[in-house]
Amino acid sequence: MFKDKTLLGLILAVVFMMVGVGMIVALLPQRVVDLDGNGRSVGYLASAFAFSYLLLQVPMGHLSDKIGFKPLLIGGYLLCFLTGLVFYLATSSQMIFFARFLQGAGEAPVWALAPALLSLKYPLAKGKVMGIYNAVFHFGLTMGPFLGVILAQGLKSKEIFLVYSFACLAGAVVIYLLVEAPVKKEEQTTGLLDYRILWELVKQGQMFLCLIGITFYGTGYGIFLTTIPAFLLQEKGFNPLGMGLYFSLFYMAISLAQAITGPLSDRFGRNRFMILGLLLAAGGMMMTPVSHFPLIFWVLTIASLGVGIFHLASMAFLNETVPDSLKGTISGTYYLFWGTGMLFGPPIMTRIATSVSFQASMAGYSFLILLVAVGMMKIWGWKSPAKKQNLYE
Repeated sequence: MFKDKTLLGLILAVVFMMVGVGMIVALLPQRVVDLDGNGRSVGYLASAFAFSYLLLQVPMGHLSDKIGFKPLLIGGYLLCFLTGLVFYLATSSQMIFFARFLQGAGEAPVWALAPALLSLKYPLAKGKVMGIYNAVFHFGLTMGPFLGVILAQGLKSKEIFLVYSFACLAGAVVIYLLVEAPVKKEEQTTGLLDYRILWELVKQGQMFLCLIGITFYGTGYGIFLTTIPAFLLQEKGFNPLGMGLYFSLFYMAISLAQAITGPLSDRFGRNRFMILGLLLAAGGMMMTPVSHFPLIFWVLTIASLGVGIFHLASMAFLNETVPDSLKGTISGTYYLFWGTGMLFGPPIMTRIATSVSFQASMAGYSFLILLVAVGMMKIWGWKSPAKKQNLYE
């Protein structure tokens, strides 16, 4: 498997990019503060990225079903290369926000289309290869901050944006040289994007419940990056070392969960791992507000493992519901719902945490994902169902 040039190329490219992302993510807020003289507009960093990321997911997925994955992947990496240059050359916060808009557009195919390509390349082991890709993806995010600290000893913080930029360029070159377009058994779609197709997918009971779970998963991912860190800093008195350990454990747990879940879900079915992931995430998050050091690291790691397990299993499940001609479209749909949850969920959670309590916000969120898990158990049961034909066969 690892001798395959396509898998190797996708892994190398995403390592280059995500190590770079890990290096710059902590620099961007300070860059905005330096340019504006205050931090009042820092929140737009997330909004600018999310806007283009969400806007392009489904259209880009559909376009990949027409023209193939490789051109869009190369284009995404090149767009992120330009993003890094704009970060470096920026003379105002508006340029930073514009670059984040470009970054969201550039990362959209990296998140969604590479797993779809792998599912076509390895139809009998899609869970395994998608798990490997996503695990490496988060491993890069884990290593980026550490490498950034090392590079900061010899480079100005602004120059690290150039490292990110050329890492993305290297990723584009790797994709061009190594990634091969899969041979599809079905004719590619040729028409314009028909949202009726998406509606036919979404309105199915099983599909709808899975997409609801994916939306809550996006919220959970966002909570780990926003609401929980704020709680750890303000309520638990975490120092920078503790926060660094927290983020490292989060990304490592997701990487480990996806690497393990992939081959297991290929063998035992996706549904039981989706349910298990939701149960672990709910249990860990429910225990977080009442846990203290060092127990809190354990419960957060358990919740992180749940997030990673559900991510991989739900992605593989959706991928199996459509023919080859719609793999890109369904991957884009996945990240549309995921991104919607990540964009809107954390602000709601933060509002509840500040107006009521952090414990109330986490309990409410845990209850909602438990409801989804119960719904999945009611529809599918715990045992793996017999494989069904997809919607368009």
